[in-house]
Order: sequence, then structure tokens, then C-alpha cells
Amino acid sequence: METIQTQGIAMPKLGLGTFRLTEAAGQAAVESALAEGYRHIDTAEMYGNEEIVGAAIAASGVDRRELHVTTKVWYDHLAPDTIRRACDDSMKRLRLDHFDLYLVHWPAPGMDLPAIMETMVGLKDAGLTRAIGVANFTLPLLKQAIEEIGAPVACNQIEYHVYLDQSAILNYLQPKGVPVVAYSPVARGEVVDDPVMQRIAAKHGAQPGQVALKWLLDQDGVAAIPKSQSAAGQRRNLDSFKVTLDDEDRAAIAALPKNRRLVDPAFAPDWD
Repeated sequence: METIQTQGIAMPKLGLGTFRLTEAAGQAAVESALAEGYRHIDTAEMYGNEEIVGAAIAASGVDRRELHVTTKVWYDHLAPDTIRRACDDSMKRLRLDHFDLYLVHWPAPGMDLPAIMETMVGLKDAGLTRAIGVANFTLPLLKQAIEEIGAPVACNQIEYHVYLDQSAILNYLQPKGVPVVAYSPVARGEVVDDPVMQRIAAKHGAQPGQVALKWLLDQDGVAAIPKSQSAAGQRRNLDSFKVTLDDEDRAAIAALPKNRRLVDPAFAPDWD
């Protein structure tokens, strides 16, 4: 598995997203992914599934040193004391003694970003997480965290797929060696019925979702965390690495509308 080096960690470019993977079926899905060869698992306290993710990791027998585990602190837990408590609680649920990457899941209105990042760095210094990062941060927030505060941001996890332009954030982060981790990378399945994506997939004997993933994975400093509950789907996502897109394919994807944001909760920041 190809990896991205960032802030002292090697993050596999393809991981398993676990949002809405819960209960026994969710645990089975994580166990299946680990058996298929996934070594990057993404969860969050908000998902309510850290316990089953931890149980799956424990049952897998995979050496902890081979795994990259990301979890996240929710946006209403961003006071220094509550960040520390959330970190401890997540660690207990996951049955781990450290994370590989701990993220601020969403920015909060009126948050004290310097205090938040200082607390996150403290967790890293204490060995509770190997690296820290952010998710759903806009360009101004990234500039504040990286330039003004000087935080060792290891990634920005954002919605990114063939229908959403994220070039401003990519153009800012790539020269700094800070990767983007793409969630909803197949646009919640919308690529499946897209004629353009179907045509490209047929050309390569692939599936539209594989084309969407390979388009992301071909980009420098971009990882993707598709969710899949079935072993067949997980294998299909891994096999996306075998697809070879050409300039014609990339031009067709570039021509698709790029303003379709699928994740925009009421508490989201001003994306513009």
C-alpha cells in the first residue's frame, strides 16, 4: 500500500471510513477490511462506533505497529479539559494506548483555536497520539493553524470527490507537505449512475467508484477513506489502484460540475 509521509507518520493512501458502521455488522466490516489488507482505519467519537472498531482491531490479530488509526474529537468538546477527556474516552473505547492521528472533527463557532492546538500538541507530546490534524477546516482556518499558531498539522480531512472543487485548499497545503484526506470520495455513490464515469469505467473494465477513487489517489498528497461494509466492496476499492487513467479521462472528469457539496450541516463553517 502506498503511503503519505506527514509529521513523522506514514499514512496509507487508502483507508476504511467507518461512519455509520455500527453494532455487530459494523465490527464484521472492520474485521473484513483488516483481513483484506486495509491498514488505515478512520473513526470518530461522534460515530458512536469506536468500541466496535477497537473490538475488530483486537480480534484481527494485526500487529498494532502495522496499523494507522485515526479518530476525532467532536466540535462541542473543544475546550482544553474536554479535549483531554474525549481523548481518554476514545482511547478506552478503541482499546489502544495511542492513536496515529487525532483530529479536530469540525471547527466550532467562537472556538479558541490557539488553545485547542496547544492542547492537541500536548497530547502528541505525551505520546497519546503520534500526530495531530484537523478536518473540515477552511482556507482561513488552515492559515491560522499553520501560519499564525505554527501547529504541526498532519492533514486536513475534507469532503472531496469528482463533483467538488477543493483546489484552493490543495494548492495551499501541497507545497507545505500537508495531505488532504478525502471523505465521501465516491460522492455517496452518486458516481455509480453518472454517464461520464460509467463511460470511463467501461473503457478500463472497471467500476465508476474505482475510477472516482483512482482520480483521487493519483493526486499527490491525497488519501481517501471510502466506506464499504462488504468484503467484495472493500476488495473493489483496493483494486482501484489497478486502474490507469489517461489524459482524456482526467479531462472528462475535470469537465464535470464541481460545486456539489454533500456534507453541509448547520454547524459547518462558511465554506467561502
